[in-house]
Amino acid sequence: MTLFKQWRDLIENQTDATFRDFWTEYSGAETKIYSAILDNPGEKVCGKIGELAAAHEVRPVIYMGFLDGINTSLAGGEIALEDLNEESEIELDIDLEKLLYNMLAAEAEYLYTLPQWENIFSEEKIKEIVKSFKRSKTVVKGEKIGRNDPCPCGSGKKYKKCCGR
Repeated sequence: MTLFKQWRDLIENQTDATFRDFWTEYSGAETKIYSAILDNPGEKVCGKIGELAAAHEVRPVIYMGFLDGINTSLAGGEIALEDLNEESEIELDIDLEKLLYNMLAAEAEYLYTLPQWENIFSEEKIKEIVKSFKRSKTVVKGEKIGRNDPCPCGSGKKYKKCCGR
């Protein structure tokens, strides 16, 4: 069974009794891994998954969860996680702006408030990324269609006689 399948099974089989311990382990591991990455922001993360997990003192399946979370923040595009095992070599080129944005989207306050961010981005840049994230969540309504306006479906009828019924 691949690590990704093990990760999915681990997530899907959580119960009320096991979730607290799982979340404590996972969030602690994520904090440790991201702190190490943010301490060395210019370095690519590369190596065998099993060795990287051991270096961060986490189980390989938990490291796979980290990979699943960071996958959308990679500069070179996402990696195929489905076939990875402990011996698989990976190289992560992390886009730090995208990573901060995605942490905001995931509502992972314990990650986007890590103090290392202040050493990577200026206060203005962090505010700009936060503003960009908030703007992406703003819903803008389209122009209201009047009853006697032409129907937007292109039928040529008035809206009240077509889609407005």
